[in-house]
Amino acid sequence: MVERLIESNSFQQYILNKIDMYQDQEVATLRQDFTLKKEAFDKISAYGKHAPDYRERQRALRKTKRALDLHPKVAEFRLSETQLQGILDEIILKVAATFSEKVIVNTGNPFFESKSSCGGGCHHG
Repeated sequence: MVERLIESNSFQQYILNKIDMYQDQEVATLRQDFTLKKEAFDKISAYGKHAPDYRERQRALRKTKRALDLHPKVAEFRLSETQLQGILDEIILKVAATFSEKVIVNTGNPFFESKSSCGGGCHHG
């Protein structure tokens, strides 16, 4: 089963997108800028609105995060990551169901949400 997953188009696309994203210099610069802005914001976030430059740092962080998230290579990677996670969720649900319908699987995916007491993301196999 693992070999088939690794040979699948979804897995191969995920790997290619991951490599492409991590090798892209623009993405690396955006990620570094985001990290710096996040660290700067984290230093004052505990003080909330009373901290000097709170709103400015918060806006700068959000703007940088948005630029990173909207970069085409990051977006492609995240899409392929989500698709692969969906496949993995389906596999684990099928495996769990072969053992018992009472097995609870926490997929973390609202698509598989059930009416169980474990809340969203849990699914009975």
